[in-house]
Amino acid sequence: MTDEPAAVTYPSGIPRPAFAAAPQTPELLVLTGMSGAGRTKAAAVLSDLGWYVVDNLPPHLLGGLVSAHIGGQAQRHLAAVVDVRGGRFFQDLDPVIDDLENKGVPVRMIFLDASDAALVKRFEEARRPHPLQEDGTILEGIARERAIVADARDRADRLIDTSNLNVHQLREVMTGEAAEEDPALQVNVQSFGYKNGVPADADFVADVRFLDNPHWVPELRPLTGLDEPVRQHVLGSEGAQRFLAGYADVIDGALQLYRAHDKHAVTIGVGCTGGRHRSVAIAEALGTALRERGYNVRTTHRDRGSS
Repeated sequence: MTDEPAAVTYPSGIPRPAFAAAPQTPELLVLTGMSGAGRTKAAAVLSDLGWYVVDNLPPHLLGGLVSAHIGGQAQRHLAAVVDVRGGRFFQDLDPVIDDLENKGVPVRMIFLDASDAALVKRFEEARRPHPLQEDGTILEGIARERAIVADARDRADRLIDTSNLNVHQLREVMTGEAAEEDPALQVNVQSFGYKNGVPADADFVADVRFLDNPHWVPELRPLTGLDEPVRQHVLGSEGAQRFLAGYADVIDGALQLYRAHDKHAVTIGVGCTGGRHRSVAIAEALGTALRERGYNVRTTHRDRGSS
């Protein structure tokens, strides 16, 4: 960083953003680096963590992005992906950051890099050309890009080499850089009736039609699985408690491994014939069992009101 920041030159017709830094000025994270090094995945991690992320933003618009969020409470963390897709505008990155920092805007830059061999392999596996390849080879495109981004690489606050990182490891690194805890896995337990079809988004489906059906008990028929008499009838059925304990164990084991595969939400469908009695009671009991094991659980009943 120079002692005398260079003046920012904005393209003709683009107004220079006018704002004064304030206590509510949001943090700006500039995410840049080599094409194929994982910028898209890194940006998705930040978005999952609640950051406001803008992809492929020309550097001269960074000031406008910050000024639009000054004073806001919901989106204090901003991230902008800036790379060579911006063409000649990428050269404006250094002076624009100088200008923002002079105005008191906290700016942090993360540069994602990878070896030439790793980048070539990724482009070949994706079967797409390097953005600067033109009529040459992938390696020639990489060399052109390295020359363009050299100053940004030198200036970056954090250099992350993704050559040997898989997507899950990159997520862990970016979560640490964002100083955030990874959002807790959301578990949705939904009761349903098979006569209305299985929920399309269910990751697991439990069929509880083997339990005694309260539908055939006249005084229970008009009630639902949320009513205590029905709940007692269903949970007191032969095999109900054994099924609940065993199924909770199976689900617990799967949920513990899901976050390692970058999954943020899991839907568990619990079905009976109509979706009013057995499935509702079991879904509620399963939700309680999973909450007791520390999971964030939401229980819904798709067909409880159907006849």
